[in-house]
Amino acid sequence: MIKNIQTEEFTLVLSGGGALGIAHLGVLHDLEQEYLVPGEIVGTSMGGIIGACIAIGMREEEVFEHIERFSGMFNWIKFSFSGNAVVDNDKIAGIFDSMFKGKKMGETEIALKLIATNLRNGHKRVFDASDDIYIKDAVLATMAIPGIFEEHIIDGDVYGDGFLSENLGIDEAVYEDVLAVDVLGKNSFHNVMPDSFFKTLNVLEMFEKSVRLLIYNQTQTFLGKSTKNIYLLEPATKGYKTFHFHRAKEIRALGLGLLKSV
Repeated sequence: MIKNIQTEEFTLVLSGGGALGIAHLGVLHDLEQEYLVPGEIVGTSMGGIIGACIAIGMREEEVFEHIERFSGMFNWIKFSFSGNAVVDNDKIAGIFDSMFKGKKMGETEIALKLIATNLRNGHKRVFDASDDIYIKDAVLATMAIPGIFEEHIIDGDVYGDGFLSENLGIDEAVYEDVLAVDVLGKNSFHNVMPDSFFKTLNVLEMFEKSVRLLIYNQTQTFLGKSTKNIYLLEPATKGYKTFHFHRAKEIRALGLGLLKSV
């Protein structure tokens, strides 16, 4: 158990990772059991969605119910035949409207920071309470994987997924103690090469592994430069794909019990 962290005196950082981010919920379940509440939450992409839910006062069980309800992709995906992305955000935006109920970034119970990337200049953009915008808009920005989800425009700037800048937002933590959950950490990829009979599957496996390695090395750079007290949890997500929302229960279980290691 975390012996050195006190309630409201630490930053909780949740990484991006698509469906792999459901593992965050296992950690959040254990935090609730220990009555540990962070002073702030920093989230990227899927970690941003879950972090925003917790920041407005949702319990972990309630967040999981939302994810299970929309685990069938066609419940929240609307394919687009124009623009720069495969998925139109209309359905997702409607879901977020019902979840966040018109709350703005400054109206959370726990301080919230969501990381996105400005697609015009490549700069990292951190949305927080100083921004007079709806949580829904910041979430749509942080999760907008280029080419997959439609980019999101806020005050004239075009934003995409925060993983392009900082997938594990430890640089944004204000507290010295940081509990960071990285679902794209060292336990997210196999140490063997793809070996399927079908070349197409091998190519797809290599592409996904390459992306995970790229993000992993990005995170290692941030970790190497940080002077914070970082308690790093890396769920074993290597057996799952970033689109495996239908395996939500299994992925959530990957985060359970990890607090005992720090």
